[in-house]
Amino acid sequence: MKRRDSLKYIAAGALATGTLAIGCKPGEKKDNSPAATTEKKAGLHRYEDEKRYEEEVEKLPDFFNAHEMATITLLADIIIPKDEVSGSASDAKVPDFIQFTVKDQPELQTPMRGGLRWLDMQCLNKYGKAFKDCSSQQQIEMVDLIAYPDRAKGKPELAQGVAFFSKLRDLTATGFYTSEIGVKDIGYVGSQPNQWNGVPDDVLKQYGLAYTEKELKECVSFA
Repeated sequence: MKRRDSLKYIAAGALATGTLAIGCKPGEKKDNSPAATTEKKAGLHRYEDEKRYEEEVEKLPDFFNAHEMATITLLADIIIPKDEVSGSASDAKVPDFIQFTVKDQPELQTPMRGGLRWLDMQCLNKYGKAFKDCSSQQQIEMVDLIAYPDRAKGKPELAQGVAFFSKLRDLTATGFYTSEIGVKDIGYVGSQPNQWNGVPDDVLKQYGLAYTEKELKECVSFA
């Protein structure tokens, strides 16, 4: 199974159960009154307190610098590259999502920055340059060392890299599959209106029932 397909099925299940959301901190109280619902952007609905909080977070100074964002962009596109179905993680603005998330959840800042620096140091020792300046082949070689936790067992020198990449992969999948591009990628269309064509004939026969001519004319519309 392709890496992208694996992420897609995980994300689809999370969307269906409402668990794929990391932008709000647990324990925050929300105004659940109907009047509190508002539309911030096309297709996105926020309660007023959520809207205010999101705007406050967006105003905070960016945490990652340009070098770190370039590295995050490369890694995110390795995790979810562009294909014949849809765009890449960066096309879906996943790096911006990750920038926002670490401002929203400051406890992620140290492990994320530490992981990026760990990655650069490994590449400097191995290839003589930072990750973003390595060749595509070298970048994939480095990622393959930390992308599969089972393979890295028994290698404590890779533990920090494995933990970092696992967190980055989670953030990338969340950012992508909650974006417009990602939602289209999994084919999720939400609730759709349809036409009710009455109780199926076999069910009616099972219970010895049938529609009257009047019901067929006035109440049941067949496509």
